[in-house]
Amino acid sequence: MISSHLFLICCLLFIASSTAQTRPKGIILPVTKDPSTLQYITELKQRTPLVPVKLAVDLGGQFLWVDCDKGYTTTSYIPSRCNSASCSLSKAGSCLTECYSPSRPGCTNNTCMLFPENQYAPIATSGTLGSDVLSVPSAFGGPPVTISKFLFVCGTTFLLENLSSGVTGMAGLGRTKVSLPSQFFAAFSFKKKFGVCLSSTSSKGAIFFGEFDSSTAPLTYTPLLTNPVSTAGVYTAGEASTEYFIGVKSININQKPVKLNATLLAINATDGYGGTKISSVDKYTTLEASIYNAVTNAFVKELNVPTVPSVKPFGACFSAKNIGTLYTGPDVPTIDLVLQSKDVYWRIYGGNSMVRVNNNVWCLGFVDGGVNSRTSIVIGGYQVEENLLEIDFAASKLGFSPLLYRKQICANYNFQAKS
Repeated sequence: MISSHLFLICCLLFIASSTAQTRPKGIILPVTKDPSTLQYITELKQRTPLVPVKLAVDLGGQFLWVDCDKGYTTTSYIPSRCNSASCSLSKAGSCLTECYSPSRPGCTNNTCMLFPENQYAPIATSGTLGSDVLSVPSAFGGPPVTISKFLFVCGTTFLLENLSSGVTGMAGLGRTKVSLPSQFFAAFSFKKKFGVCLSSTSSKGAIFFGEFDSSTAPLTYTPLLTNPVSTAGVYTAGEASTEYFIGVKSININQKPVKLNATLLAINATDGYGGTKISSVDKYTTLEASIYNAVTNAFVKELNVPTVPSVKPFGACFSAKNIGTLYTGPDVPTIDLVLQSKDVYWRIYGGNSMVRVNNNVWCLGFVDGGVNSRTSIVIGGYQVEENLLEIDFAASKLGFSPLLYRKQICANYNFQAKS
């Protein structure tokens, strides 16, 4: 009987042994912000022959999924057969025993099934696990590197609803053994951490893997928490969330505490409600209704300028002529998400808190998530932009930088390798 430890090694070797070339120093996936949808888009190459594939970035997503119904042509696809090592690695809980269409990627008999999800719609459906060739850019001017058996899930065309033009899938970066980070870690023997730097402009930000030096943007660290109840659209009982949660204890505005229902800030161990997660799918930070009202009222009080009619989806808006400008963006009160102690906080400056909705109006870029929301605080993409994030799988911690407007924006950040 093979031991569980040996079985896991065999699973990882399935990925790692598929890479034949010299180990790169790092990998950088370019990320652009689509101007119409505000989605964060990356591109890699897949299949034989290789073709460019545009993907929406899902920071907490479980795996890479791609539409296999339309235009998926390759000679190197390998279905993951039921009860195989790759199915166990992915924790697939069901099996497609018979497909009633001609065999092709996404429709092969005796193939294990997972559930690709598009949170922008939001919709989820069943899909089949398989592997194919994947090519990604290496860092520091090196040649592209290839993984010959990269695991992914075949989705269907209707899953592309509400995604940016030309996007044919989603790149999941969450806490699973078949997400992009985990497969890159195994294939290239990288340390189990990766970085995210989203640009607020049309220029490219980056998601990077390997040993990079972040000393030019010193990081503050906070533990990553596990929500014991999955936040996916489809999941089985007892399955934990793959998204990245952190422990916000309180919120300060201009360093003054905001009165909140503190129980909403903790994750309920029974139903998984509450807590704080980081998302690349939510455009703006979303707050449970009572938290939103408390934060908005405190912000308006501290800013102390007249409000103007709100502009959806925002509630608190102000005349631009009443707000000055600093090097960190609009001159408005700072918002601190206080973490494990009063001395550890994620400070949100005007550059990340305020949205210019037109020439005359600034709005506080926070959205009302309604009562009884699934997650009490969702830190959205706009608030993540121009902050360097380091997600450390091994140590289960998040590193985050001060706002990079102080030095270089993400589009120009110099991701140097450690010597």
